[in-house]
Amino acid sequence: MDFKDSKTFQNLVNGFAGESQARNRYTFYAGVAKNEGHQAIQNIFISTADNEKEHAKVFYKFLQKYAGDQTEVFRVNADYPLNYRDTLANLKSAAAGEGEEVIDYNTFADIADEEGYADIAVAFRKIATVEAHHQERYARLAAELENGTLYKKDQKISWKCENCGYVHEGSGAPDLCPACQHPQGYFKPLPEVY
Repeated sequence: MDFKDSKTFQNLVNGFAGESQARNRYTFYAGVAKNEGHQAIQNIFISTADNEKEHAKVFYKFLQKYAGDQTEVFRVNADYPLNYRDTLANLKSAAAGEGEEVIDYNTFADIADEEGYADIAVAFRKIATVEAHHQERYARLAAELENGTLYKKDQKISWKCENCGYVHEGSGAPDLCPACQHPQGYFKPLPEVY
């Protein structure tokens, strides 16, 4: 069977498009988080967007490797969310999307194995583990934002200002960093749990 007639080919095409879209969504979500004063969450969205770019690149390289120099245009067959609201809604949407990717990529890996593309199967499985981490992190951040524990904990912990590096000891992040005067949204718990 010609590679471009395989399910694995279409899964790579869809995966590339999905990762590319996720990267842009997370960049948009980062702007919302920044505007709402959640700079630490902004940084997580940006970092995750960078991860998604690299996943897209992995899929694109496999397309190049197996499809060669073909210059055809290929149809993408994928769903994607149209959520662009507040940070809490964006975190929940991102967690759900990452969960879908975990399921999809493990399924794609099984198909790639069946079709004889072991290297692609390995990549799908490894990337699925990254997406599972993204899902867990987004879900945890959403829960903490929703229940008011993002910047306040039950016990005394260390909080790090992501702007200047100042470390504060307390059950909550200060309203303003005592060192650089940046707002609470720049603080994240140490050790870094996400």
